[in-house]
Amino acid sequence: MMFADKHFLYVEDDPLSREVMQMIMNNGMGVTNLNILEDSTDFMSRLKALEVHPNIILLDVHVKPYNGMDMLRMLRADPEYNHIPVVALTASVMNEEVEQLRTSGFDGAIGKPLSVTTFPDLVGRIMAGESVWHVT
Repeated sequence: MMFADKHFLYVEDDPLSREVMQMIMNNGMGVTNLNILEDSTDFMSRLKALEVHPNIILLDVHVKPYNGMDMLRMLRADPEYNHIPVVALTASVMNEEVEQLRTSGFDGAIGKPLSVTTFPDLVGRIMAGESVWHVT
């Protein structure tokens, strides 16, 4: 899948994770349209302020003040955004949490740390409509 013309939104409070994502997206996937929010304050108004709707939204599960589940609920409640694939990114891979992410309506989950070799394929599959749960 070609990613160059796609728009991505990533919500992540950890600076190292943001740096890794930027590197994978820019260098590994050729993405030029990546918006990163460093926290979830005013999440929906900041989302609506973007010039272009994202093609996919990547959410750190443990971010403040709204966590990944909270942001997912906001997205699913808004007809303008409820069709966009939303992926949970998480470092904690307890079975209960993965099950909670699955039942809450995420389109997939990818475990951290992200891998430059698998991440592009996983994102491509999710954007093609597949439900991908790659947490180990």
